[in-house]
Amino acid sequence: MEKLLYIATIEDYTKLLYKILIDYSPKLITAIIVLIVGLYAIRFINRLVRKLMVKRELEPTLSNFLADLLVWALRILLFVTFISKLGVETTSFAAILGAAGLAVGLSLQGSLSNFAGGMLIILFKPFKDGDTIEAQGVIGTVSEIQIFVTKLLSANNQTIYIPNGILSNGIITNYSVAGMRRVDLVFSLSYDTDIKAAKNVVLEVMRSHSKVLKTPEPVVVVKDLTDNAIHLAIRPWAKNEDFSQVSSDILENCKTAFDLKGIVIQPYVRDVTK
Repeated sequence: MEKLLYIATIEDYTKLLYKILIDYSPKLITAIIVLIVGLYAIRFINRLVRKLMVKRELEPTLSNFLADLLVWALRILLFVTFISKLGVETTSFAAILGAAGLAVGLSLQGSLSNFAGGMLIILFKPFKDGDTIEAQGVIGTVSEIQIFVTKLLSANNQTIYIPNGILSNGIITNYSVAGMRRVDLVFSLSYDTDIKAAKNVVLEVMRSHSKVLKTPEPVVVVKDLTDNAIHLAIRPWAKNEDFSQVSSDILENCKTAFDLKGIVIQPYVRDVTK
């Protein structure tokens, strides 16, 4: 008797499950179709929008940023449509989503600040991809401006991530805007040195270098007179891409020229009080 009751119970459950599958399968199939079509549609729209922005010659950073925002908005819309096709009430889900959004927003205030900072960077453009900047105590070339962080590549090939929130609120030095930079070097010379002769030697070195710009003209001036030395400031101009090479070459060539002229270089002691 118990065995027959057990079999009857299994049959009832099987019939009930079969009935639920039959009744629910149209909604499930429709939801899956909507999900698959929606994902392909989002990919197509993303590619189309990116092509249109390239054709309009929008800045790559702005194009990527707007395209990413559009993709996420479409994904959220697709998710809401998907669950509505499954029979979930979207009104109640919207209330739950709103409450969850509030909780997430409170817990992710820093991330929202970074998002707002990314928007400000995109809108006001203090720098763009490929620019060399100094910010938050680091120097590097901007390789990518993301939604929450900006990625820099340092001179020794290290990748640096700076949150957009503090980046947009801090001081940013952009070395690439003007297209050229001034090299600031200092030599500390003995008081026995003929200043005019030393200046002529330095000017000759700078003028003979192929990558030192003629305009603005290179300059050499007496920067300071300390207790034990004359500080000679050397200021050639170079293109951004030649800055490091010009800085290194001028130091080396001046040292060689000073040795040939018998000009003595003193140890350079920085005055920390200035």
